[in-house]
Amino acid sequence: MSTVSAAAPRTGSVLADLLPASRTKDIALVVGGAALTGVAAQIAVHIPGTPVPVTGQTFAALLVGAGLGAGRGFLSLALYALVGMAGVPWFANGSAGAGGASFGYVLGMLLAATVVGALARRGADRSVLRTAGTMVLGSAVIYAVGVPYLAASTGMSLSAAVAAGLTPFLLGDALKAALAMGLLPAAWKLIGRRG
Repeated sequence: MSTVSAAAPRTGSVLADLLPASRTKDIALVVGGAALTGVAAQIAVHIPGTPVPVTGQTFAALLVGAGLGAGRGFLSLALYALVGMAGVPWFANGSAGAGGASFGYVLGMLLAATVVGALARRGADRSVLRTAGTMVLGSAVIYAVGVPYLAASTGMSLSAAVAAGLTPFLLGDALKAALAMGLLPAAWKLIGRRG
């Protein structure tokens, strides 16, 4: 049996599981996922009327969850959050620390990476439609934490927080979901062809 076919996808796998198992690999994947999220957070576009920028950070967090699975995805986003809280300027726009208006989205990404990772382990990242549903659910989890946090941290009403912290981002989230719908199933298809 060849090395490639030994790594063929199986039910209950995420993409990271296809690499040879080792503690070093897991540590590298967790650190790499945190770094990817930090780099993607620097891709930021400000929208008038909201303290929350459009970033690549949410897309990275959802990909980290899908690619690494729930456990490693959680650890990766926890590392991202803790290191940012400790002062490394890798939150959106090079910010750091807890308590900013958009910090709730960071906490939501931690939970979303876990949920998306659990769904990916059940095969939710292997077809276009299932990937779309997984990304929509992951985004909803981020907003479920981020929007109330935005309201609480700024004194906005919940409806104002929805208007400032959710509505302006729906088009961007649809584009991110479409990108994931192409990337994740294509990766599984490529692996299947090699196997």
